[in-house]
Amino acid sequence: MRKITELPQNDKPREKLASKGVEALTSKELLMVILGKGIKGRDVTVLATDILKLIEKERENLTLENLEKIQGVGKARAGQILASFELAKRYLLTSEMKINNTDDVLSLVADIRNKKQEHFITITLTGASNIIEKRTVFKGTINYSVVHPREVFADALTDRAAGIIFVHNHPENDVEPSETDKKITKQLCDAAKILGIQVIDHIIVTKNKHFSFQSNELLE
Repeated sequence: MRKITELPQNDKPREKLASKGVEALTSKELLMVILGKGIKGRDVTVLATDILKLIEKERENLTLENLEKIQGVGKARAGQILASFELAKRYLLTSEMKINNTDDVLSLVADIRNKKQEHFITITLTGASNIIEKRTVFKGTINYSVVHPREVFADALTDRAAGIIFVHNHPENDVEPSETDKKITKQLCDAAKILGIQVIDHIIVTKNKHFSFQSNELLE
């Protein structure tokens, strides 16, 4: 594997990006641009190769911790990579994207199906069901103390959302809603009515299954 200094000038990622556009870069070259340089004893081409292997293996489960295990990738660089990915996801999720059915929602939350912690996500919508924003509101055990209407609806009000969808995962792989899930959903629906925001659905996901409160007529 050639070091970056051994590459022809026009083949270096930054120069290639400037002359041919970002689309012309390979995934490895994109990582090299993000990293900028390697460390002593580890060229940026080697770092990018190792990181790409990890990304391909972990995909949605990429974390700060497993990135830091790569020699030459400290906390700052690991954070830089994760931040780049998150920024891309947020701005690829534009208001032109529309929620037509449950499958559209499931495709947006595929990244939490295999998470070992519970994640509570909100998706805010316009009156025409266009997506405004997808947010992870809470991580950890979902209960009354964390899923409070004030926290859940704060950003929805800022978005001037007409509708909202709740999604959370069950790491234990039991897709059925617990009594706590049902009570929290009722609490959120009651708050939404006061705020004038329509709760479109609350969906529970596991690795291979999902449960829709709306489809099972459990939304009030």
